[in-house]
Amino acid sequence: MYDYSLGGKDNYEVDRQAVLEVNRRIPGGLDIARQNRLFLYRAVRFLARDSGIRQFLDLGSGLPTQQNVHHVAQEFQPDANVVYVDDDPVVLTHGRAILAENARTRVIMADIRETAEILAHPQVRELIDFAEPVAILCLSVGHSIPDDATLRNMLTTLVAAMRGGSYLAFSQAATTTPEQAAAATEVATGLGLDWKTRTTDEVAALLPEELESVEPGLLDVDGWRPDPSQPPLAPVDAPLLPFIGMRAQSEEHKHSMEFGGVLRRP
Repeated sequence: MYDYSLGGKDNYEVDRQAVLEVNRRIPGGLDIARQNRLFLYRAVRFLARDSGIRQFLDLGSGLPTQQNVHHVAQEFQPDANVVYVDDDPVVLTHGRAILAENARTRVIMADIRETAEILAHPQVRELIDFAEPVAILCLSVGHSIPDDATLRNMLTTLVAAMRGGSYLAFSQAATTTPEQAAAATEVATGLGLDWKTRTTDEVAALLPEELESVEPGLLDVDGWRPDPSQPPLAPVDAPLLPFIGMRAQSEEHKHSMEFGGVLRRP
């Protein structure tokens, strides 16, 4: 579904129909998905180019699509190591085929809630040295972990493994009021998704206190260091064209967003 939203070709008819249905019910959802992917580029560029990070762990990565973490990181740090983690067997098979010729990347299959097991995984340890600074990405996955305690424990475990100078990039679907969050959650769960849209205050409260936000802080990721000159995404398929720009047009959903930012462990 995410790949189709980004203008990719690695998707199936069931994915395409699901994306259409989600966007009929949640105007602006397509814009938010695409804005989050553009945020990924800017966040990884900041981490690799500006902060010198050469180790990346991408949790809930999905299918390798456009402007993947290793593409961006290795553009600025050619020796950067990247491990992708997802629990979809199709992602594992497809990802390994795509990344077979890149010796500095791995794709492993795991439930991102099983954080300790991921951190100890042999292929993670093969490429990631936690004695050195690392960037851990949890982008657009928080809403897929509805239980607050589970998400908090996951993030706490990740941060405990980080040495000083490491970073966490985080984003999830959010809105500004409990009423809006509950309504968005009802739509998503009604479509059969494990989901929880949180308020922006709730998201901020779940992030470990040991971390400090990198400027401009936690916000709608569309406003995180915007760069009109960054590489654009591919255009969407014709059936999705009517949904482009709907976020700005929808009064009901104008306060919905992908909320997050980049945080540093001092």
